[in-house]
Amino acid sequence: MANNIVVSEEFAKKFATEKDSVYKAWVRGEGLDIISGHYIPNLHTVGLKPWARRGGYGVYINHEASNYSNDCYICEIPAGKQLEPQRQLFEELVYILDGRGSTSVWNDAGQRVTFEWKAGALFAIPLNAWHQHFNVSGKSAARYVGVTNAPQVMNLYDDVDFVFNTARDFPKRFAGERDYFSKKGEQKGLLLETNFVADAVNLPLVFTKERGGGGGHIRFNLAKGSLPSHISQFPVATYKKAHAHGPGAHVMVLNGEGYSLMWPEGGKPNRYDWKEGSLIVPPEGWYHQHFNTGTTPASYLAFKFAGVSARNEQGVPLCWISRRLGGAQIDYADEDAFIRETFAAELAKRGLTPKMESVYEVEKADLPPLS
Repeated sequence: MANNIVVSEEFAKKFATEKDSVYKAWVRGEGLDIISGHYIPNLHTVGLKPWARRGGYGVYINHEASNYSNDCYICEIPAGKQLEPQRQLFEELVYILDGRGSTSVWNDAGQRVTFEWKAGALFAIPLNAWHQHFNVSGKSAARYVGVTNAPQVMNLYDDVDFVFNTARDFPKRFAGERDYFSKKGEQKGLLLETNFVADAVNLPLVFTKERGGGGGHIRFNLAKGSLPSHISQFPVATYKKAHAHGPGAHVMVLNGEGYSLMWPEGGKPNRYDWKEGSLIVPPEGWYHQHFNTGTTPASYLAFKFAGVSARNEQGVPLCWISRRLGGAQIDYADEDAFIRETFAAELAKRGLTPKMESVYEVEKADLPPLS
C-alpha cells in the first residue's frame, strides 16, 4: 500500500475526522503518547510517561500503516513494584527487555499460576485472564514490550468497560493448568506450540534455506492465540531475502549488528541501522530486507497480526514464495545490484567480506524459471 503519497491539505481535511479512532482516543485517555514512526533505534532508552491506571510507565508505538491491525507498547515497572491487575478481551504477546520479575495469571474459577522471568523471556497473556506483573528487583526497573490486537477490539466494541471488565473465562485458552507456563512445547515443523520461552535469544532454531541467509527460523503459537510470532537468525556476513506482507509486523533485534532496507513497490530503499534492542515496523506492502554486518550471528523476533501472512492453497505464506511464482519474496538472482554492492561496501568498512556465494548456489538449485 502506497501510504507515502501526499495530497493537498485542502483535500486531506475532507478526511480528517476519519483519521482518529476509538483506539487512539483510548490511548490518549491513558495519558500516553503514540510514537508513529516505523523505526526505534533503542527500545531500552525510549522515553516513557507515568501510566496511572497500570501503576508504571509507558508509551505506545503504532504508525499509520498498522494502527488498525495491532499495536506495540513499552511498559516499565519501577524497582520493587508491581503493575495493577488487568484482564482484557484482546490478545497480548510479551517480550522482556530488561530486569527480572514474575507474573501471576488467574481466572474467575480461582485457578492461579505464577511464573518467573528475566530479560529475553517471551510469553503471552491468555485471552481475558487476570494477570499481574511484578518487578522482583529492589534496585532497577523492569521493562517489557507488548504487542496486542487492541486496536481491532477497541474500535469494534467502543466500550472500555466491556473490554476490560467482562467476567468471562475462556477455558480452551487457559483453565488454570499448573504447567501452563512451563518450558515445555511441541515442535510441529517450523511451529513451536508453547506458552513460555525462558530465553528467546538462545533458543535452538530450525535451518531454513527458503528465507535465505543460511540461518535458522522458528515460529510460535503462544497461549493458543491468533497473534503469530517468529525468530529468525542469520550468520555473519550474510543477509536475508527481501519480502513484503501485510501490516503490523514488529521486528525486534535480539542480538547482532546490521541494517535493514525498506521500500514500497517501485520506490527507493530507506536504510535503518540496528543493534540489540532496535525495533523496525515495515509498513503494509513494503519490501524489507535484513543484513548482518557484525562479527556475530544476528537474530530478530517478529510479532505480527494474524492477517499479515497471505498464503497459497497449501498454507505457505506468500512472503516465503518467490515472485517468479506469484509470491512476495525477491530471489537473490533477481535483486538489484545495489543490494550486493552496498552490503560488500559496509562489510569492507569492518574488515569483512560477504559469505553469500554458497547461499546463492543453494538458491540456484530450486530457482523457478522466469515467467
